[in-house]
Amino acid sequence: MKHPIAPLTLAFGLALALPGAAWAQAASDAAAAAPALAASAAAAASAAAAAAPAPKIDTGDTAWMLTSTLLVILMTIPGLALFYGGLGRAKNMLSVLVQVFVIFALVSVLWALYGYSLAFSGEGNFFGGLDKLFLKGVTPETFGALTTIPEYVFLAFQGTFAAITVALIVGAFAERARFSAVLLFAVLWFTFSYVPMAHIVWGGGLLAKDGALDFAGGTVVHINAGIAGLVGAYLVGKRIGFGREALAPHSLTLTMVGASLLWVGWFGFNAGSAGAANAIAGLAFLNTVLATAAATLSWSAVEALHKGKASMLGAASGAVAGLVAVTPAAGFVGPMGAIVMGAIAGVCGLWGVSGLKRLLRVDDAFDVFGVHGVCGIVGAILTGVFAAQGLGGTGGLTPDSFSMGAQVWIQIKSVLFTIVWSAVVSLIAFKIADLVLGLRVSEEDERQGLDISSHGETAYSR
Repeated sequence: MKHPIAPLTLAFGLALALPGAAWAQAASDAAAAAPALAASAAAAASAAAAAAPAPKIDTGDTAWMLTSTLLVILMTIPGLALFYGGLGRAKNMLSVLVQVFVIFALVSVLWALYGYSLAFSGEGNFFGGLDKLFLKGVTPETFGALTTIPEYVFLAFQGTFAAITVALIVGAFAERARFSAVLLFAVLWFTFSYVPMAHIVWGGGLLAKDGALDFAGGTVVHINAGIAGLVGAYLVGKRIGFGREALAPHSLTLTMVGASLLWVGWFGFNAGSAGAANAIAGLAFLNTVLATAAATLSWSAVEALHKGKASMLGAASGAVAGLVAVTPAAGFVGPMGAIVMGAIAGVCGLWGVSGLKRLLRVDDAFDVFGVHGVCGIVGAILTGVFAAQGLGGTGGLTPDSFSMGAQVWIQIKSVLFTIVWSAVVSLIAFKIADLVLGLRVSEEDERQGLDISSHGETAYSR
């Protein structure tokens, strides 16, 4: 909206160039014209508002977003649960499944109680407002950030993002963490890391104002969770026998099934983030296929060159690496850019779970940081590169003024901000959980396996 003072300022500047009587006449004319100009500006603003389409439910968009929400649930339970469960040892299979399952339920409730309000209402830089606490004012007739689907659908879709992000973290310290402590950490981290990051990036907060590109969660989900997993792996400590005994996955079959469900569900994650059944959703869908395929191939190829054999675990891990890397870029880059990003992510992910992991001397059990953290960082930065129209991208949020160098710098700043924010919150949350409940089970319970010691049941008959 144009401010009515602008015309007065212009008139004033012109009058300064007029001599003597002309000045008086110009000033008089400007003063007389001011009300008319103000009225004209107000009328123009009203016309623009009237021209903007009123919020209206689009059945196609609504159907797609409901489907996308279901797909994200699918990639969490059972997808992520089976992926992680297969990577653990048989004696800890159920403990992994129940952690993912219960965290999904816990975060879903917290999201409705206060998470949604703090993330997607208000105009703060770091937190939203409490206007929609306990879903106050949310009805079948209201709209959220998207004006073609009911607010209930937008709320549910975003809630699945919150749930899977928190669930991702448990893979880093699997097989030795106390169940109650994991849940307490989940509450704290969700409240003070996920919710503010969602607002900061997607809810109009600090990074959104800075122009950071994150189509579906490179910073909010993957870097955020990856850093938390790394901190947790250090604080919980290494598994008994780590580095001395084989701690091999007990079922690569289940891991492959889980990875496949992740790939399928990720279409809801990425293409659903378009918020509508449109061309951008189609672009994100295609990019999700291509980046994932390219990462699978590059990881497998490098693994074969290095070890002489390509493994099923490597292929599944490569697929996840590609999915992670393309997440922030899905709706901003072209198909060829997605292929390049996927190929780079496959190599970087393999380094993250091997060379980098050894350098860090950390027992990140299921490579949460190595895949989600590393490939999330790679994907977030490369989004600033391949969003360029000259490389087949859409030009990001400002196609008319897009600058690759400026956007890459914005992406780097968003990555650094996310790393620091998640690390600080994670450190405090883990320390509180440790002081209150104790982070780690006893040595006896760990040797017995968490299925029996923590849950009193077994995944398989003996």
